[in-house]
Amino acid sequence: MGTTVYRAAHQTETGGLFTLDVAGDAGILSLYAPLAPHEETALAGACARAGGLAAVYLKRRPVEARHAANVEREYLSPPDPVWGEARPEVTALENGVPFLIRPGADLSVGLFTDARPARAWVREHASHGEGRVLNTFAYTCGFGLNAALGGAPVVKNVDLSRKVLAWGQANYALSGLDAPDTDFLFGDVFGWFTRLARRGAQFDLVILDPPSFARSNAGTWRSERDYGRLMTLAAGVTAPGGRVLALLNHAGVTPGTFERLAWAGLQEAGRPGRITAHLGAGEDYPGATHLKAHVWSLD
Repeated sequence: MGTTVYRAAHQTETGGLFTLDVAGDAGILSLYAPLAPHEETALAGACARAGGLAAVYLKRRPVEARHAANVEREYLSPPDPVWGEARPEVTALENGVPFLIRPGADLSVGLFTDARPARAWVREHASHGEGRVLNTFAYTCGFGLNAALGGAPVVKNVDLSRKVLAWGQANYALSGLDAPDTDFLFGDVFGWFTRLARRGAQFDLVILDPPSFARSNAGTWRSERDYGRLMTLAAGVTAPGGRVLALLNHAGVTPGTFERLAWAGLQEAGRPGRITAHLGAGEDYPGATHLKAHVWSLD
């Protein structure tokens, strides 16, 4: 089935100069090393000509972007294209599923293309018994949408941003799914885990796709320190025999370390489990090791 949103040029985030993502006829050029303005424009133009693109948007991604992303957002992600005609919103396909992509909206444009294999796994397994799905850190609800399209009768999407949840509802609508507002839960994921556990809610599949780093009123989240706690909470709402799809996009955490963090969290919850699938980035990410995606089956 058709895919028109993908990585067209990949150099690893830890050692390369740039990457190019394509969504329809728009390109998203991410720079991992500083270039002069004329060099940025020249590179964008070369990418556009090579890919037959109508527009190229620029994302500047310095090594330490955590603080800069808050105070220099327009510099890091200019809202207008650096080359070509404006494409404020593009509808692009992933395995035949339409998604709204906003190339100039922010550093994140609506879909993380490296997680395509994991979303395909969710869609496939939703049609094979994963009836109740909890999609946390949902962003624009790509995992939840694939679960619903796969036939899951209950899908809950949780995110701290109303804006991205509304974006997710728009993605549902593109596929003709009329999901109620109650399927989109606004608020802190950790708070929702506590509420759902108190209600006795249980899910056959819990999806964890947190940022590697985040700061909020509740404190600072660091995946390399806190992922175990997240697994403990996920286990508390996972039904017997259910599964947890645990993802981590962090080049500095090895697969072995990630596995140990998750295992410690399950032990804290008193839920024995084992990894039954390893999912990585797609074929358009050659040599990429930044994304870890493990499926844990819980007893």
